[in-house]
Amino acid sequence: MDDSTPDPIRVGIVEDEDLLRSMLVDLASTHPGLQLMGAAGGVSDARAMFPPGSIDLVLMDVALGDGNGVALGVSLQRADPDLVVVLLSSHDVMELVVSIRSNVPRPWSYLSKRSSVTRQVLFRSIEAAARGEVILDPELAERSKPRQGTPVSELTNAQLQVLRLVAQGFSNATAAELLGLSRRSVENHLQTIYRILGITSQDASPRVAAVLQFLQQTTRR
Repeated sequence: MDDSTPDPIRVGIVEDEDLLRSMLVDLASTHPGLQLMGAAGGVSDARAMFPPGSIDLVLMDVALGDGNGVALGVSLQRADPDLVVVLLSSHDVMELVVSIRSNVPRPWSYLSKRSSVTRQVLFRSIEAAARGEVILDPELAERSKPRQGTPVSELTNAQLQVLRLVAQGFSNATAAELLGLSRRSVENHLQTIYRILGITSQDASPRVAAVLQFLQQTTRR
């Protein structure tokens, strides 16, 4: 047995739409790196199904039939500060990811039900979020434009595209492949991005800090 094989990511699902919940269950069940721990249809079921320490990551619908998914996520994460929360919504709630940051132990991620719940995007997002990264919906990340006068607006087009890919959970190697660059070039771009955004070695995760600034300093039409 290979002792270096990572443990599967224990995933919980909270979604009140039967069809989408069933689809998420099917997707999560087919990934060898994921262990589906349960799928709840609402707040009360989720509280009973996912006690602290029982899951590593929760895919959480924002609007639930019997309550607020955001309030539930805050409660679950305060009880288990290591829990990763990935919001799901049909609406753009990326600003919520910023506003909730001061009230929770670790930043949340967001995927749109309209554009992102596909096998490729879902698996990439779960894996990156479980590593501690902040993941933003790919379609909205691509539509995000820097606000004038912000540090993000000082980035070159190449640097901005690297940051967009980081925000979508792509590794440096994959970002380099998608952009037709060397991995070293992507790494150099990231170091320049950190400098322009004022991110230092004191930040626990420069990638997370950069993505949060990207989210705060951009707008989506």
